[in-house]
Amino acid sequence: MILKRTIVFVLLICSCFVQNGIAQTNTSNTDESKVPPYTLPDVLKMKDGREVKNSQEWNNIQRPYIYHLYEENQFGKYPVKKIAGKYRLLEKDEHALGGIATRKQVRIYLHPTDTSVYTDVLLYFPNNVKKPVPVFVGYNFSGNHAIQNDAGIMLSQTWVPTKSKGAVNNRATDSSRGAEASQWQVKEILAHGYAVATAYYGDLEPDNPDGWKTGIRTTLKDVLKIQPEEWSAIGAWAYGLSRILDYFQKDKDINANKVAIIGHSRLGKAALWAAASDKRFALIVSNESGEGGATLSKRWYGETVKIINEKFPHWFASKYKTYGDNTDALPIDGHMLLSLMAPRPLYVASAEGDTWSDPKGEFLSAKEAGRVYALFGKKGIDVDNMPLLHHPVGNTIRYHIRAGKHDVTLYDWQQYLQFADKQWE
Repeated sequence: MILKRTIVFVLLICSCFVQNGIAQTNTSNTDESKVPPYTLPDVLKMKDGREVKNSQEWNNIQRPYIYHLYEENQFGKYPVKKIAGKYRLLEKDEHALGGIATRKQVRIYLHPTDTSVYTDVLLYFPNNVKKPVPVFVGYNFSGNHAIQNDAGIMLSQTWVPTKSKGAVNNRATDSSRGAEASQWQVKEILAHGYAVATAYYGDLEPDNPDGWKTGIRTTLKDVLKIQPEEWSAIGAWAYGLSRILDYFQKDKDINANKVAIIGHSRLGKAALWAAASDKRFALIVSNESGEGGATLSKRWYGETVKIINEKFPHWFASKYKTYGDNTDALPIDGHMLLSLMAPRPLYVASAEGDTWSDPKGEFLSAKEAGRVYALFGKKGIDVDNMPLLHHPVGNTIRYHIRAGKHDVTLYDWQQYLQFADKQWE
């Protein structure tokens, strides 16, 4: 009996390690002392073994190479075929939110002929500033109506997750209005002179394993000349953000040269991939994007490659799943995704209670990306150790960790807005 127990124990221990000792089974770790050694791919080492020496080599050789690695190994192909956008103003109120804002609701048709394929964008503009204005844009989790308790916002008619507040049979109800208002500090954003724009990510693809069947990976496959299995749900959500940016370039109230993209959690991953794929996004905010986003996959802490792919098989390309038991073989990591933002301003944020997203991994990833920013004469994070709570650090790359859980708070927004103020002053 003792021998049998010993064998079982040894097997359990061994099952947590592969090759160089990187633990990547379906178990998670939140004990820093148990993080085994790991080696990150050198973001400046080119395919031929040479080191990138300047921004020209980065832009012309290394960046396209790393971007292709992400297409091949994590997110799938990003559509390159352009579709002429069509837009319809559904509603406008110049006295919204008690008169401080103008509200617009715009429908973006994603298919050239099929009007059933669209996403609806909600925008608020500050009334007390001269237009055009910069804008923060990002997806919401439950429908546009959820970001503000404003009866003028059209109720989403799309499939929503059952866990969404007020949802009944995967459909939104009036009781879900304003359910995500704390994550969208609309009045704070307007007070800085910025517009805020959002769309429901489920308009592009419902967030479930069968979502591709009704999402744009199917409805646009013949138009984009790309098959559903060639990309991923995160790829579809990222693609939609670029189509929203297309609209911004036609709206005279928006300064399309000052578009900040923001995303939280899974939508933070989508925001990073959108910004990597579309350099028109001028400022990038990753709020607790975690595994597959800003953090380091090779660090055994919090969510792992295997866990995320087993729980959300539709988020990433199929090849990403093959690294679940061997992250040593993964040719990319979070610092390389962040490096694709260079030289644009980048803010990465974590929360102390959000161990699942690995705050230290996000910090280390952001710091390492600074090597690429340095090629452009930009300063990244100039401290070696994790900062204290509520003590942001960095320059063109900025980072903070706050108290609290996996969320977007007023404190987070205050830091992002101050960052944008400084970058765009």
